[in-house]
Amino acid sequence: MPIDAWQFPMLYQEGPQNLLFRWRRIIGWMVYGVASAVIIFFLTTASLQHQAFRRGGQVVDQATLGATAYTSVVWAVNLQMALTVNYFTLVQHACIWAGVALWYVFLAAYGAITPTFSTTYYKVFAGALAGAPAYWVVTLLVSIAALVPYFTFAVAKLWFFPDYHNQIQWLRHRERA
Repeated sequence: MPIDAWQFPMLYQEGPQNLLFRWRRIIGWMVYGVASAVIIFFLTTASLQHQAFRRGGQVVDQATLGATAYTSVVWAVNLQMALTVNYFTLVQHACIWAGVALWYVFLAAYGAITPTFSTTYYKVFAGALAGAPAYWVVTLLVSIAALVPYFTFAVAKLWFFPDYHNQIQWLRHRERA
C-alpha cells in the first residue's frame, strides 16, 4: 500500500531542511571510513602475518597483502551500500555486484600484463590469491568485521533516534501485524 504524501508531509523535508548533508553526518561518515580502514588494515595484516600462503610454504608478500586488503575494502563498501539501501532495484543490484565483479576482473587483467608494467602484481591473483582458501576466508571475515561499526551505529540510531521515515516504517509494520 503506497504512502500518501498528504498523510506524511515530513517525509519530504529531508532535502529542504538539509538533513542529509549536515557537517555532523559528513564527519560521521569520515570517522566510519577511518575506522573501517583501520579494521581492514590491522585484521588483514594480523591474519596473514605468519601464514604460509603458497604451496611451497612462502609467506605473504606485500602485493598479496595489499590485494587482499583492497579486496576487503571493495567488499565492505559494496556490502555497506547493500545495507544502506532500503528498496532494491535492478540498477542498484547491477551496480553493487558489478562493482565487486569488476574488481576481480581488474585483478586478473592487471596481473596478466607484462611484469615490466604490473611489477609485483604480476599474476598475483591467478598465482597466489585465487587458489588460497585463506584469501577467501580473510576477505569474508574482514569485510564483515569492517561493517560491525556501521551496523552497530545504524541499529542504535534506529532504536534510539529514528528518522521520520523510520517511524513511518514502524507504523506500517505494526499495521500489517
